[in-house]
Amino acid sequence: MTEMSPAARAAAAGTTGFKAPGTTPTQTPRGFAFGLAGVNFGVFLALLTPVMVSMAFKVQRIDPVNTEASLGLVMGVGALFALIVNPLVGRLSDRTTSRWGMRRPWILGGAIVALGGFALIGLATSIWVVMLAWCLVQAAMNAVLAAANATLPDQVPVKDRGKISGVVGITTPLGILAGSFLVNYLPGDFERFVVPGVIAAVFAVIFVFMLKDRVLTEKPAGRFTVGMFFGSFVFNPRKHPDFGWTWLTKFFVMFGYAGVATFLPLYLIGKFELSEQDAIGTILLANVASMGAMIVSSPLGGFLSDKIGKRRPFVAIAGAIMVVGLVMLAFAPTVGFVIAAQAVIGFGAGSFLSVDLALATQVLPNPADTAKDLGVLNIANALPQSIAPAIAPAIIAFGATTALGGYTTWYLFGALIAAAGAILVYRIKGVK
Repeated sequence: MTEMSPAARAAAAGTTGFKAPGTTPTQTPRGFAFGLAGVNFGVFLALLTPVMVSMAFKVQRIDPVNTEASLGLVMGVGALFALIVNPLVGRLSDRTTSRWGMRRPWILGGAIVALGGFALIGLATSIWVVMLAWCLVQAAMNAVLAAANATLPDQVPVKDRGKISGVVGITTPLGILAGSFLVNYLPGDFERFVVPGVIAAVFAVIFVFMLKDRVLTEKPAGRFTVGMFFGSFVFNPRKHPDFGWTWLTKFFVMFGYAGVATFLPLYLIGKFELSEQDAIGTILLANVASMGAMIVSSPLGGFLSDKIGKRRPFVAIAGAIMVVGLVMLAFAPTVGFVIAAQAVIGFGAGSFLSVDLALATQVLPNPADTAKDLGVLNIANALPQSIAPAIAPAIIAFGATTALGGYTTWYLFGALIAAAGAILVYRIKGVK
């Protein structure tokens, strides 16, 4: 009997558009950009609605005395699970031999598990239950992100990745805006967590069934060992220095960005003495301003970086713009100034998130381990979300003893770290 080729076996399994893992695509599949943007929108809607609004109020109702410390605990521990799961699922999806494809099982499974976690948070009456359920949500949603974003280098040629990244970059502000809008009209905690989770699951299902996923027809050599597990989270910066500098750039800029959202509701209530409903309304306006700015900067940054053939200047300028916005937020005299500061931060973040993803795909060490390496880079997204909430209460408490004030000190600290990231991008030598 004649041995079938990998492509033939993929076709026999019912998967069209097969490309062997590690090969470079020559054409972007029709509808792929909007499908990937849709699943990213769903994930960011589900994850960022609690980060931006609903989790702070949920924690405040359960523990009004130690709200900041409890919120930092929940967010920090949850982000650790994101840190671990994203690169791990990336490595596992690179080795997945399902007849249904390498990425699709993780996308669908993660969305379903996350929905259960959201329901548990909505019903919880204990900080510990909230924390455990948030860890489950972070793990599941990051499994979706790891597998879904690995389809970008799977499916899109290098020349188009800036444009596709720009479209995907818009999903962050859209997710934030949609979540802020929903919270205004959802009556209680259960709905505020579950409805975004349902929307994320719907977009995941749509993407899964439209994706012509790669099929790994031959099992990778060797077992998935303990060494490979730990290897999912590390890389050799001496061997791949550009990958290392890309990681540090992302980490520093995202650290400045991560501290904004989590404590903004408490900042508005504490500094401007707003009620919960007024704070929610202000956050909605701030997110509208941020989204409008990101809608302009995200595709524009991706398009121009493709057109000019350079990534680093756009990343550096985007980081510098975010620094300006953070300084504005730190010294905001009025609620209107907070909204303006969020617009500036959003403009910088939109360009950074789109161009940074395109840059990252050009410094990956191993084409055969695409999802794993993107997962390692995603640690630079997730780790600040763990470290920032963990150290924020101490910095805010210290700042409260100075003339600057607690939150002013915190946002200035974030601006300083983000500025370091904007500078470090020029240590990357293999990409212009």
